[in-house]
Amino acid sequence: MFTGERLELLNGLLVVPEPQGSPHASIVSQVARVLERAFGPGWHARQHAPLALDDDSEPEPDVAIVPGEPRAYYATHPSTAALVVEVADSSLRLDRRLKTELYARNRLREYWIVNLTDAALEIYRDPQPAPSEGWRYADVEIMRAPATVTPRRTRSSRSPNSCRRAAPRAACRAAGPARRRRRGGTSARRR
Repeated sequence: MFTGERLELLNGLLVVPEPQGSPHASIVSQVARVLERAFGPGWHARQHAPLALDDDSEPEPDVAIVPGEPRAYYATHPSTAALVVEVADSSLRLDRRLKTELYARNRLREYWIVNLTDAALEIYRDPQPAPSEGWRYADVEIMRAPATVTPRRTRSSRSPNSCRRAAPRAACRAAGPARRRRRGGTSARRR
């Protein structure tokens, strides 16, 4: 039935990922490279590889930064990641809704969406239960160039320039002039 098709298990549903165009594939490779440099030794970037989050979900994020070397996951997929990144164009709605709730519910502390449609970097941090909505991220930032972002858990977390030196525009620099932030479920505002 699904012979030869890539599938993701998301909340008990089998989902066929959208086909990847050249911009998407290029950005995924750039993000993986930059984040491996930012995190340093002891971490590696898995691209389009499963995360065994729970019994009903095994998503395959575009990039997941996990501890250790690739051989550490020969027998089993990792069950968490320091940072998960989705590069979104046609998958933006799925990445913002279903995957955001899924990653928050599984307490992944940091989730980024490289939003190709709006030329922005969406940063989701601090997962928390939401009474009527399941799970959500309490801290949401939407960044556009020339902003710079540093993942929270890197070897150089104290140096805000670490991503700036190594990053292509799509990874640690966002693309556009505005920066908005939302905390605790309030609407985003300009800073």
